[in-house]
Amino acid sequence: MIPSPHIALDQWRALIAVVDAGGYAQAAEALHKSQSSVTYAVQKIESVLGVRAFEIHGRKAALTPTGHMLYRRALALVNEAGDLERVARKLSAGWEAEIGLAAEVLFPPDLLLDALARFGAEAPGTRVEVIESVLGGTGEALLGGQAEIALTPHVPPGFLGVPLINVRLLAVAAPSHPLHRLGRELGEKDLRSWRHLQVRATGSTRDRRTTTIEVEQRWTFSSMAMSIAAACAGHGFAWYPEAHIQAQLAAGRLKPLQLGGAEERFIDIYLVQADPDFAGPGVRRLAEILMAVSAEAGTPRGAADAA
Repeated sequence: MIPSPHIALDQWRALIAVVDAGGYAQAAEALHKSQSSVTYAVQKIESVLGVRAFEIHGRKAALTPTGHMLYRRALALVNEAGDLERVARKLSAGWEAEIGLAAEVLFPPDLLLDALARFGAEAPGTRVEVIESVLGGTGEALLGGQAEIALTPHVPPGFLGVPLINVRLLAVAAPSHPLHRLGRELGEKDLRSWRHLQVRATGSTRDRRTTTIEVEQRWTFSSMAMSIAAACAGHGFAWYPEAHIQAQLAAGRLKPLQLGGAEERFIDIYLVQADPDFAGPGVRRLAEILMAVSAEAGTPRGAADAA
């Protein structure tokens, strides 16, 4: 049997308020309570636990070392209780009205649209805001509270990521590009002489695995579609996710460069939830669908390597 606590949440809130507001009088004003009730709440904690949370220095109350520990644990306790109430209200109200999904542009668009279509059929009343990002912006959307789910090559510290799919990038150029006319295996020196096409990163950090080499000429675009169009027109070379250029490869508008195996690059994409313990039914279901469509598309590289 779980023992009943002897200290109420309101008493812990009083202790937190004294620390945050800087004193008993200020805490009473912030909590819209009398100063005597705030003082009693803190004294109740000290009495029950047999500790001193505060020491009085002049007209100010300062935390003791034990008080610092109680403050940190009280913050966690009150925040956890608040999270529990919020998720309970969310569950009682049904599925979420809106879900933020941050998707790295490297994630295959057909898989993303398939997942959204399946989710939309099950939850037509839930809006999904897709935040497209390049090279790092997905993790930042997650950390900034803009997204409940992120499809990202980076798992931010403190989060858990489920491997979804391994994306294959190919170095390509238009068949008419001078690099193809060399008629031999290419090296880094060959690439340096020609224009490299890139897509601008939306995150504040860059993934070095997706940058290529140092070149004298570079065009940077804000969308992958424009970058691919420039490559098809013969304006440069680039590494693109294979899923994004299948039509261009099939039509012969783009052709893989021969780099002795270096024309291929692989990046793992992970599914990360902002708070899986308190995720609503819509977030949980959308995550399940994303994992399902990714599994149907093929085994993630990490899982295949482990096997």
